[in-house]
Order: sequence, then C-alpha cells, then structure tokens
Amino acid sequence: MEKVRLGNLSVSRLILGGNPQSGFSHWNAARDMEMKRYFTAARMKELYRQAESLGITTHIGRADHHIMRMLFEYWNEGGTIDWIAQTCPELGDAARGALNGINNGAKAVFVHGGQMDYFLHHNRLDEVKSVIAMIHDAGLPAGVAGHKPEVFRWAEEHLECDFYMCSYYNPVLREKTAEHITTEEEENFDDADRDRMVATIAQLSKPVIHYKVLASGRKDPKDAFAFVARHLRPGDAVVIGVYPKDDPDMLATDVRLFEEAVRERCRGAQP
Repeated sequence: MEKVRLGNLSVSRLILGGNPQSGFSHWNAARDMEMKRYFTAARMKELYRQAESLGITTHIGRADHHIMRMLFEYWNEGGTIDWIAQTCPELGDAARGALNGINNGAKAVFVHGGQMDYFLHHNRLDEVKSVIAMIHDAGLPAGVAGHKPEVFRWAEEHLECDFYMCSYYNPVLREKTAEHITTEEEENFDDADRDRMVATIAQLSKPVIHYKVLASGRKDPKDAFAFVARHLRPGDAVVIGVYPKDDPDMLATDVRLFEEAVRERCRGAQP
C-alpha cells in the first residue's frame, strides 16, 4: 500500500481507526454497547493482524488503558502496527492524554477533535500550544483534530503541527463538554459540513488525515471513497473504522475500494 509522511513518520495511506473498538458507534447507546461486547482482546488483535496483512501499517486509537493494553499484547506477540495516539477527554486534559501516548509507545500524538471544538467555543485554543510543544519535545509528530474548519484556520496561524485530522462531519456539538456522550438524539451527518471541510483542506499547509469519511456507516463505501479520492492531496491519508461483526470482510473490501478509487482518480488526472 502507498505511504505518506506525517513529519518523520511514514504511515500507510489508509489507516485503521479505533472508534468501534472503544464502543463509539455514532448511532445509539445499544450499538455502542454491542461494539464494546464484541471487541474482546482476541478480536482486536485479530483485526490488527488482518490490517497488517492488507498493507495497513498504522492504527489511530485513543490513549486510554483499554487500547494501550491491547496494543502492548499485540506488540508482545510480534505485531508491528504503528500507533498514532488520540487524547481522550474522559481521562483528563489534553496534556494528560498526550503523555499517555508519549509514555506508551505512540509514534505520533494529536489532540482529540472534541477537545479542539470545545476550546474553540470557549476561546481557549491557546492552551493547545503547550501540548503540541510537549509532543515535539518527546520527538514525535504532533497534530490536532477537529470537526469545524475554524479549528484548522486557527491552527494554521498559531501552531506548528505536523499533520491535521479533519472530520468530514460534525455530528454533535461540543459546547458543554469535549467528550462524545451518546444520547437519544440522532447525530447530524450533513453533507454541507463535508463540503466545507474539503474546501478547507484544499487550503491547508500540512498533511491531512481525512476522517469520518463513511459517516459512521451511513455512506456507501464505493461512493464515499470516490468522493475522498477527488479531494485527497498527494500527502494526505484516510482513517476508517470497521466492525467485522457486520461483515467479516469489511476491512478487505474497504481497502480494495479505497485503492481502486485512488487509482481511478489518478488515471482521470493524467493528460
């Protein structure tokens, strides 16, 4: 699989996400719990092995004890997948999350999108500067995530990031809390938000990891990857979450469809 660089780190252009393994379905509480019960240690490690067999070298997962424990087991058993750590607001502030990644084998760290959105709303984005500096002082690539274009316009002016994590959708507001808390209300996956984000991505100076590109399973993968391919810049990557309980071949199918979409886009761009 093709690779791109985030600072000094080489990553597969398609990255395995960790939301399903941590029980974030972006559907409802019952689906969240179903995912938590499904993803035993054995199934998580099986998914990592499958990802590596398909050419995926990189995993984005939360810097929580659940993910860190599973990765240590996987690495101890010979696995080699690289971990990009995402801070997790339920365990503390962004600095605490960054330290979890720095101290437990992450190859890069970024600040959670919910935290960035929360800081944006409360005019506290300057607090992120010290976290980015901490990550860099540890010798790791540093980034920020977000669901709003304003986050990245601010970052372009005020931060020295190595990469950005840009969400195509803004499913829940983060005005009251940085955490993602599942409620009975349906989450918002509006294509207008996607269009605004890809327009912003085109103007950014750093590599971007495109995420929530499948709208948490609401989009047909073939169509979604075709859209991604049209907006994927040469140094960009994509992260996806998968749920093998729905389809044991989901990851292999997504890899095939993604690579086909990128090849087709490259052919179309040739004179």
